[in-house]
Amino acid sequence: MKTLDKIPTSKLERASKLVGTGAKIGVNYLKYYGDKVVDPENAKERLNENNAEDIYNGLKQLKGSALKVAQMLSMEKNLLPNAYVEKFSLAQFSVPPLSASLVRKTFKKYIGNYPEEIFDNFTPNSVNAASIGQVHQAEKDGKKLAVKIQYPGVANSISSDLALVKPIAIKMFNLRGKDSEKYFKEVENKLLEETDYILEVEQSQRITHACSHIPNIKFPTYYPEWSSERIITMDWMEGLHLSEFAKTDFTKEEGDILGQALWDFYMFQMHGLRMVHADPHPGNFLIDSNKELIAIDFGCIKKVPDEFYIPYFELAKADNINNPKIFTEKLYELEILLANDSPEEITFFTDIFHQMLSLFTEPFNSETFDFADDHFWGRIASLSEQFSNDTQLRKLNGNRGSKHFLYINRTFFGLYNLLHDLKAEVDVNNFRKYLPNNKKVA
Repeated sequence: MKTLDKIPTSKLERASKLVGTGAKIGVNYLKYYGDKVVDPENAKERLNENNAEDIYNGLKQLKGSALKVAQMLSMEKNLLPNAYVEKFSLAQFSVPPLSASLVRKTFKKYIGNYPEEIFDNFTPNSVNAASIGQVHQAEKDGKKLAVKIQYPGVANSISSDLALVKPIAIKMFNLRGKDSEKYFKEVENKLLEETDYILEVEQSQRITHACSHIPNIKFPTYYPEWSSERIITMDWMEGLHLSEFAKTDFTKEEGDILGQALWDFYMFQMHGLRMVHADPHPGNFLIDSNKELIAIDFGCIKKVPDEFYIPYFELAKADNINNPKIFTEKLYELEILLANDSPEEITFFTDIFHQMLSLFTEPFNSETFDFADDHFWGRIASLSEQFSNDTQLRKLNGNRGSKHFLYINRTFFGLYNLLHDLKAEVDVNNFRKYLPNNKKVA
């Protein structure tokens, strides 16, 4: 794969790159209008494929938060056309890495020494390049290590990148008024945290220590002495990415064991720690030769305050969903219904959230749940299509819900998809036996 000797870091350079991408999209639309006359059945699909290709090619040269947003969107399988999902999902694995010379210069800047001055061996070519940083292999005192190096300029460009992406997001999610700013601020703050590798090491050590007693999942050891604000050194972990493993001929028992470990890991964090690994895409999990799960990236951690945690999980209970008085109260507590809503908006949003929550909370209201159930996923796809075609929904204010929904919903949708990939059937309440005795679950 071609390497990069330079990444655009100034606001002007990055804006120019996106303007160039926009010009290519304009050309694609001109082709589409002509194509539509000749081949109306396939014209829209070709437009989506061409746009997805050009947008991804532009973003991957920018790296950073712009590419991270594409990665996040690739997980929303019911939000975007398939061409975008497939192309943006490459942001998890297939991104041009920094050249060896730029790696060496960047490493020296961030940690004060060249890599060969710290490690016994260091591989100059990356083994994995993603949205915010790339990973190299190294050895020190007989230990095989993974060294993650952040791309230059990523942290400083987050605010300006999001300002460029904001108009697209406002249109896509039908956000209106000043209230929408809280969602963009939440994304910005999380992305800034993800560029703070000192914070990531601290979070990684805290969560991996707290979850170390959960069976069938393991974690790398982190080395603060060989890390800095822009570099993380940890154990090298061998295994297949979860998405690669999902394509192999694994047994139902193996899928269930791995899925149970993943479910218990997430439920323990949510209910026991009130903080959660909020980036559950397949690139952050490996399966080793012993069929054990490995969690390898803790850059995106979402803290879950009680004022959100309590009504969120109270609303997940079937009895409360089906009690109109309690259901309405919780919708207001979670800012899904707003004090200035019209009667039309109250009726409309109460109805659609009742449909959504009745479906999405089914796993919480069973003793066991089979994430391989095609009927469950078919209903999700059907509901998504219903809402995407709802003309009334597009006319109403899309500013709905606490800012905490952004990453908590992302966490659960991502978790559900990973469990579906594993075709896992899980014991829903199994995680409770790993909680501290004094920890109350909502």
